[in-house]
Amino acid sequence: MTGSEILAEATRKLVDAGIPDAGRDARRLLAHVLKVPMGRLTLFLPEDVDPELTVIYRVLIERRTERVPVSHLTGRRMFYGRDFIVSKDVLDPRPETETLIETALAAPFGRVLDLGTGSGCILLTLLLENETAEGVGADLSSDALNVAYWNSNALGLEPRSTLLAGSWYEALGPDEQYFDLIVSNPPYIALSEMFGLEPEVRDHEPRMALTDGSDGLSAYRVITAGAPHHLLEGGRLIVEIGPTQGQAVSDMMRTVGFNNVQITCDLDGRDRVVQGVWAG
Repeated sequence: MTGSEILAEATRKLVDAGIPDAGRDARRLLAHVLKVPMGRLTLFLPEDVDPELTVIYRVLIERRTERVPVSHLTGRRMFYGRDFIVSKDVLDPRPETETLIETALAAPFGRVLDLGTGSGCILLTLLLENETAEGVGADLSSDALNVAYWNSNALGLEPRSTLLAGSWYEALGPDEQYFDLIVSNPPYIALSEMFGLEPEVRDHEPRMALTDGSDGLSAYRVITAGAPHHLLEGGRLIVEIGPTQGQAVSDMMRTVGFNNVQITCDLDGRDRVVQGVWAG
């Protein structure tokens, strides 16, 4: 069969399964199997596809009908223009998180701490965009840290990035105490909201990266309360939030003594990031 024929077959199967953007997903998976860039896939569609690759492609399409995310099938996800390794053990990097990156890059920093680093996409992107900075990523999940290690190694950032196991600030050692930037995309989905998530998210991404099992604000209470003990004077705390949490998280920052607390919206106009400056 030609690439066009198996692509049409796969698209019909995904449409019948109710997969959103079925054609896009079918193309992404075919490009992955054929090991060609998405933008050049059309050039290969008239050609016959190796029968073994056809079998592999059909298996991936079948798994996609079961709502397994495309990124879990390819092992990759784009973030801020770069390809990151991902797995079922980490939260998929999302476009809205790029708002946090832009906010962090709007002012200088030399040493950054990423709490709940997951795949490492936030920490490593900041280090790539600021070539003189160093950073620490902390995560409770050893499986997530393994993915972050792979990404750090693939991007050549091991000399400037340190990855530590532990819960929030508890991961820090005696030599990793002070930073001029702390960032985090913590679990902010309330337990009551979990049922309404898309199956790709609810059933396939790590639960501990999605929800605190409570009101969705527990992580912010820990992060804001601990930040003053680990920020230099004038240092910034920047966190991603759910679209209804801006006021609550802003109030937490002000309560512990942060100044210039601001909410930044994402490209869809939703509250996405809260930042504050530690006066010392």
